[in-house]
Amino acid sequence: MSVQDDPPESGGPADPAKGGTVGAVLTKDEPPGADPTLSEQVRRGPARFWPFLVLGLLAVVIAGAVGLNQDQQTAVLILVVIIALGFDYTNGFHDAANAIATSVSTRALTPRAALIMAAVMNLIGALLGVEVAKTVSEVITPPTGLHGLTVVAAGVLGAITWNMITWYFGLPSSSSHALIGGVVGAGVASASSVSWSTVLDKVAIPMVISPVAGFALAYMVMVAILWIFRNANPGRVGRRFRIAQSLSAASMALGHGLQDAQKTMGIIVLALVTTGHSDGNDVPLWVIISCAGALAAGTYAGGWRIMRTLGRKVIELDPPKGFAAESTASAILYATAYIWHAPISTTHTITSCIMGVGATKRLSAVRWGVAGNIVTAWVLTMPMAAAVAALVYFIVHLFGA
Repeated sequence: MSVQDDPPESGGPADPAKGGTVGAVLTKDEPPGADPTLSEQVRRGPARFWPFLVLGLLAVVIAGAVGLNQDQQTAVLILVVIIALGFDYTNGFHDAANAIATSVSTRALTPRAALIMAAVMNLIGALLGVEVAKTVSEVITPPTGLHGLTVVAAGVLGAITWNMITWYFGLPSSSSHALIGGVVGAGVASASSVSWSTVLDKVAIPMVISPVAGFALAYMVMVAILWIFRNANPGRVGRRFRIAQSLSAASMALGHGLQDAQKTMGIIVLALVTTGHSDGNDVPLWVIISCAGALAAGTYAGGWRIMRTLGRKVIELDPPKGFAAESTASAILYATAYIWHAPISTTHTITSCIMGVGATKRLSAVRWGVAGNIVTAWVLTMPMAAAVAALVYFIVHLFGA
């Protein structure tokens, strides 16, 4: 019997294809005091963020119209940093699913334990490097002073808006590409210099290669697992892979912190460069710590809508599949961060890995309709974030900035 056809362990969940309750922790009611189920968390959602988004937009408009004319550079710089950290927070709860969706869906970890683990590992990962941050800060060269701060703020608000839209519909789009798209859109609208070679080499090409590599490598890793454990006891294998999956989820969360916190660091460094507070050659310690903290806090808030999509709607996951997807995705995140310094999408990577492990059972095991919706969100992310960012920039100028 293969690993994929595991019978239910004693007292454990059964395969839904056989009438069982895999992932029952996600859908069934639990006793009082137990961790909330995924369905309950989807209904609750994170703290309401829409009012803060509107307030942020108004703040940028007011700061652009008043601050630019009265030379309140420091106040606007602080505002831009706050908006960037706000994006980091939305990135955390938007992408929390990347690290823990598979572990929660296979019951390797409870939702609460998974979120705590992910938040801590995000915090640690954010402290492990700054090369991706430097790449992000080189995407555009905005004007100096307050005009440049307006460009940066508009770019970040475009990314936040797209994050909130895709979170609301439960689509695992890329916060990374939303941020890059927003910055590029604001740069084009302001006639700033855009480093198209950086966008092509560090963003566009990895955007295509990383999902393809994730799908292929995860497929091969899963095939290897099936072959190695083909004669093993399915129940014993399932229990051991639940333990292994806790480690792979931690590794994935560490990679997410390494990649995504650095992107916000790059934006803040860009704002500091425009005002002469940094030469762009390094990242101040206070920027690293604040971005790490904001991402960890957002992750702990939880992205339950997207988690349900990744954990249940693409394929039915079991512990071996979850381990194969997470270990492959984390390896890709580390390689791109340390070797190529490329800000790739953790969302694209883990989603393609989940599809890859699912395809080892049969191609029809992957729900390609859901996968198609995800890919559509991927394609729209950069242009839509760019469009919103350009709109914010033009609104600021409409008020006289």
